[in-house]
Amino acid sequence: MSQDELSAALVTDERPAATTVPEDTRSGGALQRAVAAFQTPEPRTSIFQLACSLGGFVASCATMYAALGVSFWLTLALAPIAAGFMVRLFILQHDCGHGSFFRSRAANRWVGRLCSLLTLTPFEAWSRQHAIHHLVWNDLDRRQSGADIYSSCLTVEEYRALPAWRRLGYRAVRNPLIANLLIPPFVFLLLYRLPFDMPSDWRRERRAVYATDLALLAFYGGLAWAIGPLALAAVWLPTVVVAAIAGVWLFSVQHRFESTAWLRHGSWSYERAALAGSLHLKLPRPLQWFTANIGLHHIHHLNPRVPNYRLQACLEAIPALRRGPSMGLSRALLQWRYALWDEARQRMVPFSAARAAA
Repeated sequence: MSQDELSAALVTDERPAATTVPEDTRSGGALQRAVAAFQTPEPRTSIFQLACSLGGFVASCATMYAALGVSFWLTLALAPIAAGFMVRLFILQHDCGHGSFFRSRAANRWVGRLCSLLTLTPFEAWSRQHAIHHLVWNDLDRRQSGADIYSSCLTVEEYRALPAWRRLGYRAVRNPLIANLLIPPFVFLLLYRLPFDMPSDWRRERRAVYATDLALLAFYGGLAWAIGPLALAAVWLPTVVVAAIAGVWLFSVQHRFESTAWLRHGSWSYERAALAGSLHLKLPRPLQWFTANIGLHHIHHLNPRVPNYRLQACLEAIPALRRGPSMGLSRALLQWRYALWDEARQRMVPFSAARAAA
């Protein structure tokens, strides 16, 4: 299936594309039906989550601003807290894109747009692209549809077949200093300001990118006028940089880790890819809260309509969901080494393994 075909299958006039749930998650096996019992949003919980996340973000940024009167370094030390709330707001926006945060399509759409002012991520465009990711992740034969350097990879044989200069470029872009520290802020601050990778017929989404840019200009321009551009930069830039790095790392490790499973299309199924190709990242409770349960990523991929605040209850109620790949934070921090899929060994391997076996 081409990217255009995937896009056409996902787009509706009423809601973001990512609200679509593939047919086999609606009418599939017993496990999918059991998970579907948790997909109904609870409006009070959603409103409470939004209020806590927005309130915490505003309060932490205000504290950073107040700390400037004491020391810039104190402001910088507080940035990870504000960044944690920004990551959480991004995940709420992500839920809105899936239509899982509120029952109302309009509520999901407008809350997603509100969050985009803080996450710098154009809501409609990102949601449509993310919908494609949900249909093709860990499918070796459809990696070029909605693929990116964080959730995709080459096989060992494909990597060996590249010319030397292309192997060097492929490795350079995936160097952890570049992929995990330099690229994420660049993406959120600059690339998301342009419809850089969208087909020309994505007219609504392309317009939405520019509409988001205008809203950001008005919002942050007003803040700069109110508190001063230097004070805004001292609070805002460290927060965005830390949040971008943390958020992209979360996305990357939950799709590309040593024991993940990449499948040829003939053996790919939504359920198999979710349970074997997505990670249950076991985070400490505070980090699980700041990341809004996104570490339960295998359940999210099995049914993206389950709200983030129901994922833990779903895991506890269904024993089969506890049999997939899982790991703690310390081990997860080492997964950046696994960059290539070895079809013969059916596992991810580092670049050194491809060189040693050549």
